[in-house]
Amino acid sequence: MVVTHAQPSTSATGQKKNRRKMSKKTSTSADTDREMREDDMDDLALHDETESPSTAPPVVSKEAAADDDELMIDTDSSLPAQSAAPAFPPLSASAQRSSLKSETRRIPIPPHRMTPLKKDWVNIFSPLSEMLQLQVRMNVQRRCVEIRTSKHTTDIGALQKGADFVKSYALGFDVNDAIALLRLDDLYLDSFEIKDVKTLHGDHLSRAIGRIAGQDGKTKFTIENASRTRIVLADTKIHILGSFQNIKIARDAVVSLILGSPPGKVYAGLRTVSSRMRQRAL
Repeated sequence: MVVTHAQPSTSATGQKKNRRKMSKKTSTSADTDREMREDDMDDLALHDETESPSTAPPVVSKEAAADDDELMIDTDSSLPAQSAAPAFPPLSASAQRSSLKSETRRIPIPPHRMTPLKKDWVNIFSPLSEMLQLQVRMNVQRRCVEIRTSKHTTDIGALQKGADFVKSYALGFDVNDAIALLRLDDLYLDSFEIKDVKTLHGDHLSRAIGRIAGQDGKTKFTIENASRTRIVLADTKIHILGSFQNIKIARDAVVSLILGSPPGKVYAGLRTVSSRMRQRAL
């Protein structure tokens, strides 16, 4: 019987020794790298300290800075003095005109106003041609009045004023009342319908129109005199001519009548408003 004894292999022991040697080498190499990095950082710090005095900016006094600012500012005496708002010369009459040769407006005339227009035609075209220097003609086939500017027209808003004048006459205003639109600048036209205030039908609508007009037009004349306006009651449409504040007073009175207020209550409100207007005028 042969007995063999197992001996430990030399290769395993050799590998363990090699591992220990490698670990020692790596630890020593890491230590050397750290030492070299620390040496480099110390050298850079010393280098920065030596260079810092030479790179520091020079100290400039306040007097020298003020002298430099005075030298840098260049004042030109030929330029005009600067102001808060620019000043422009007024435009001449020729510059105010439009680039077009002439502007035209066409105002339609209702059929029931054609006959009064023919009767008052002299009183209509005379102020348009004399006061505003406009060219006017009546187009019977189209049932309209045509207005256009000419070379004698100097006012920019002349065409608009003339159109408002003819339109007010077409709505039912008298010529003497409508001509105030040409003479004054703060007059306007306001139109609305009864259905805009309240929806009424049949006899209710007729009674509302009767409340606005009054017996023999008494209520309408009272509102006109108290508010200093002119009112045209054309079926269910109401047209008011006057200044902005006066139109508001008349419109409020008419609206209250449409809503069912008695005329006596509306008269009392108009008295207070008219008294306040007189106090403000004084």
